[in-house]
Amino acid sequence: MSLVPHRARERFAAALLRLRQERGWSQEELAAQAKLHRNYVGSIERAERNIGVDNMEKIAEALGVSLSDMLRVGDG
Repeated sequence: MSLVPHRARERFAAALLRLRQERGWSQEELAAQAKLHRNYVGSIERAERNIGVDNMEKIAEALGVSLSDMLRVGDG
């Protein structure tokens, strides 16, 4: 059984968590950088929300990576 998330939302959430932690940022810090609410960022990170493409782009830009990198299958 694979541990790689299969759904785009789950892949994005896993990448978001990993990249945010690598930078040592809190959810609040990332939310401020992306101009989003911290509760929204937390729900995205837990794959609870079906996030829109515009907000995906905001998060990727805040993290300094491409959106396609955040959606790649695997652990980065």
